Amino acid sequence: MAATRWNNRGVLRAAALYLALIAMAWCALLPILWALAGSVKKQSEVTTPTLLPRDPQWSNYGTVFELIPFGRMFLNTVVYAGCITAGQVFFCSLAGYAFARLRFPGRDVLFVAYLATLMVPLTVTVVPQFVLIRILGWTDTPWALIVPGLFGNAFGTYLMRQFFRTLPAELEEAAVLDGCSPWQIYWRVLLPNARPAVMVLAVLTWVTVWNDFLWPLVMIQREDISTVTLGLVQMQGQYVSDWPVLMAASTLILLPLVIVYAFAQKAFLRGIAMSGFGGR
Repeated sequence: MAATRWNNRGVLRAAALYLALIAMAWCALLPILWALAGSVKKQSEVTTPTLLPRDPQWSNYGTVFELIPFGRMFLNTVVYAGCITAGQVFFCSLAGYAFARLRFPGRDVLFVAYLATLMVPLTVTVVPQFVLIRILGWTDTPWALIVPGLFGNAFGTYLMRQFFRTLPAELEEAAVLDGCSPWQIYWRVLLPNARPAVMVLAVLTWVTVWNDFLWPLVMIQREDISTVTLGLVQMQGQYVSDWPVLMAASTLILLPLVIVYAFAQKAFLRGIAMSGFGGR
């Protein structure tokens, strides 16, 4: 009897857990499904409580390209996000390797001070960065979007440091015996074994830069180098009543993020677990 009661309690707990997960997943997916459905609805159907449209209006997606140069903005954002992601992965992994494997005076103090920059709000640094970019003459140019985020950040460095510390020391010792320099150890031995963490950092950086709005808004006025977030806000200001078209634009902006995560899902989850962010 006791075993039966214990089994029943286990079944109930598992059922409650799955129901809670389903509820959270539904809450997360409902806005996305609503945007997908609304992107092909008529204006009169947007406020109705039905999810599926009666007569899908696929022309809403074509209207997006008519109202703004969405293709150009999309390409700008891909270049912008790609350059920053590559820079973040390289410099954060390089700094993470130095903090995890190299020994030098003041290493731990410097690392703690670097992590303390995470406590500084973004709004505090916007004005000084804008003044610096203006002095360099980069305002309203692609350099203003790419260069400030190119050289890594504290979170990415911490992520890579945590992962490098999980790699066995025997890899590094064997490389030293083979005559490898610190750069060769980083580039040829440790970095290839840090692909899960690199994937996590790349995905998180890509999503953050893709969704960035404040920095492009401050730095960019020319439409030919604008990003998709600026284009969406421009549409919202000029065509605020045309919600189906706005939802179509939002869906087009969301689609690359879904594709990136779909391809990188396994490596992303593995990197989260192995780098210490998965509750281990």
